[in-house]
Amino acid sequence: MGDLGTYIPVVLALTLAKDLNLGTTLIFNGVYNMVIGAIHGVPMPVQPMKVIAAVGISSADFGIPKVTAVGICAGAISGVLGVTGGIQLSQGLSFAMTSVKYIRKVQDFSKSKTAGNRHWFGLDGLVVAIRIMTALPSAFIIFLLGVVLAFIREPKVVRDFKFGPSSIEVVKISRHAWKEGFIKGTILPLPLSISNSVIAVCKLSYDLFPEEDFSATSVTVMVGLMNLVGCWFGAMPCCHGAGGLAGQYKFGGRSGGCVAILGAAKLILGLVLGSSLVKVLDQFPVGVLGVLLLFAGIELAMAARDMNSKEEAFVMLICAAVSLVGSSAALGFLCGMVVHVLLKLRNL
Repeated sequence: MGDLGTYIPVVLALTLAKDLNLGTTLIFNGVYNMVIGAIHGVPMPVQPMKVIAAVGISSADFGIPKVTAVGICAGAISGVLGVTGGIQLSQGLSFAMTSVKYIRKVQDFSKSKTAGNRHWFGLDGLVVAIRIMTALPSAFIIFLLGVVLAFIREPKVVRDFKFGPSSIEVVKISRHAWKEGFIKGTILPLPLSISNSVIAVCKLSYDLFPEEDFSATSVTVMVGLMNLVGCWFGAMPCCHGAGGLAGQYKFGGRSGGCVAILGAAKLILGLVLGSSLVKVLDQFPVGVLGVLLLFAGIELAMAARDMNSKEEAFVMLICAAVSLVGSSAALGFLCGMVVHVLLKLRNL
């Protein structure tokens, strides 16, 4: 349960904003959890690729076919060298700013449009987000309260419950979706995802479980297999997140059994209620979703704080500023690389 705080906000947002097949995602994620728990023997989490999700949620025209294309491309690439923290910072801040829009404005996800101001400026979502318990991840508590509010808003949704999994279909990806997904969602975000899901996870795993033997190759191959298998059927692109592993350890996870149990719960939920979950989530308070996304975006941006020098921090800020002002991670990446080269030449 420790990694649900980083899992729920992203999956929930993509389900509501982009019509992600939640039932299929839960089924595949559940299988991933159980297999990984058995193979690694430690609480290795299965997390959505937050950087890719940030691109999808913050871009109105970035639908599920493009997200699927990104996941497949990411799975096909075994490793990437070199990362730029500024892109991660800008994507995290973009994520957070989108969440504020969800809190303050009424959203029409079906038309990808924003309506008028929300009553009390979304204060309902902020109030619900107050942490009232410390024994569970706050995102999990907020999610449960949001589900309760969904049933209060539309009690008749219970009558529409149908047991059984969602229909699993191969996602149709156009040539344009492949192109856009590869350029916007793979080229720049993938190094950041690999750094968090492979390098950071292996380092944290060694720190927490020094007796276990981890290799970057095995972790990278597992990430590739997850996305090459599940994304074709509409499952969310996944990886191993260092934040999810830290959350599992924080809440007592010491073996692969805990993530295997979590995977079994996801699998059962996807098989039993997969076709009905979306009807419940349609009534989920968007203000609450905004709060969940806000902290997910902040967490993503905070991952860029590990700079070793003033020069690295300067390059990071240049990347973030250009990416946000120009609404282009590619432009931010290019400017950051130019500044990085100039700083290196100055020191020669």
